[in-house]
Amino acid sequence: MATATLAAGLLHQLLPATFRLSPHWIYPTFLIIFLVVLIAGDPGLIDRQRPWLRVMTGLMIGLITVVNALAAIRLIVEILSKTTVGTPGQLLATGAIIWLNNVIAFGLWFWDVDGGGAAARLAAGPKRDVAFVFPEMTMPELVPAGWSPAFVDYLTLSFNTATAFGPTDVSAIKRWAKLLMILESLVSLALVTLVLARAINVL
Repeated sequence: MATATLAAGLLHQLLPATFRLSPHWIYPTFLIIFLVVLIAGDPGLIDRQRPWLRVMTGLMIGLITVVNALAAIRLIVEILSKTTVGTPGQLLATGAIIWLNNVIAFGLWFWDVDGGGAAARLAAGPKRDVAFVFPEMTMPELVPAGWSPAFVDYLTLSFNTATAFGPTDVSAIKRWAKLLMILESLVSLALVTLVLARAINVL
């Protein structure tokens, strides 16, 4: 989770200046502060169920989501208004960065809200109330006892949703989870369609 958060901050800094939050240092600074506080409050396994940790985690993920949404909206507006956004290569790179950050943001949301969060899932064990059913849950004989999805499993879910525009090997069994996947698919579809169409048109 920490690595993904740092990656989101780094990717944002690689965007053209007009797509970055201004002043440019404030966003990565806040992400680092959030991470330091979260790691200090729950080092290691993320197994401490404390309300303030959930609030801080939600605020951090919310910050990543809002900042990337602003960049995505700006890109879409510039494409629709036929504003010059650089060469086709620069346009594709900008779109790819925003798309990747979108995958990271939704992966973090899936990880944080499923079953009440990572700490709650760990404490509940097999009896956890989950929103997503992973293949490992249906094949317990093939995984270690007490298997629980880690962040990489939710990141994979987010990546597959953004590329396939729908569920693949993971099933959403809660309505809010299905709606969240629909939202990610719509954002991804809009970005991919508009960026590719604009890049081809420029060529």
